Order: sequence, then C-alpha cells, then structure tokens
Amino acid sequence: MALRKDLRLLIVDDMAVSRQILTQILEQLGLVDVRSAHSGHEALERLAQHPADIVIADLNMPEMDGIKLLQQVRSDRRCHATRFVLASGNDADPRIDEARMNGMDRFLPKPFCADRLIRVLESVSGRL
Repeated sequence: MALRKDLRLLIVDDMAVSRQILTQILEQLGLVDVRSAHSGHEALERLAQHPADIVIADLNMPEMDGIKLLQQVRSDRRCHATRFVLASGNDADPRIDEARMNGMDRFLPKPFCADRLIRVLESVSGRL
C-alpha cells in the first residue's frame, strides 16, 4: 500500500524537538499538510478549524495527556474518521492498553524512525 500524499496530519507533542523531527520526516516523505500543536488543548482548537486525517500525539503531555486527547477526539462527531496514533518512548507503559480500549488506531514508539513511521501511517491511512 502506498502512502497517500494528500493526508492531513496533526502532530501533538509538548516537546518542540519531537514535533520538529516528525514534521521533517513527514515533509521528506512528500506530505504537505502537516500541522502541529504543543498541547492537547491546542490540538482540539486546530482540529475544530482544520480537520485532520491522522493525529499523532505524545502519550505524556502536561494538562491533557495523549489518552485524554484521544477521548476528546473520539467523542467529537466531526472527528469520527480521524485516525489516532499514540507515541511514547515507553512501549511497556500500561496506559497503551487503556488507549487501545479508547480507540487508538496504532502505537508509534520513540525514537522516531522513518521506516516505522511509514508503516504506521500506511496501516491507518488505508482505513480512511
């Protein structure tokens, strides 16, 4: 399956370096509609203004972590088709199971690797 270049992505991470790394990888892959947010609250504002096909969010963020953001996205009828990828440096975190029960589509381990990111995006974008 090929990665669709017209995908609309939203990167959500409180760490600017993580947002920048993901954005650079995605742009190198030819994706042009890549936006970012530094918090769950900002992500919800951006989604209300500009829907995304895929949200890639960090699990560990202050105020609203990735699971709370996931729950908000899943409860918003406007985002019913939005795919949700949760990222974390701890792939043994028990909250990942909680995220799956709340509708997470895929998990993306950190540090980010272009090949793994492509596989994750291809697997969720095929369901759009």
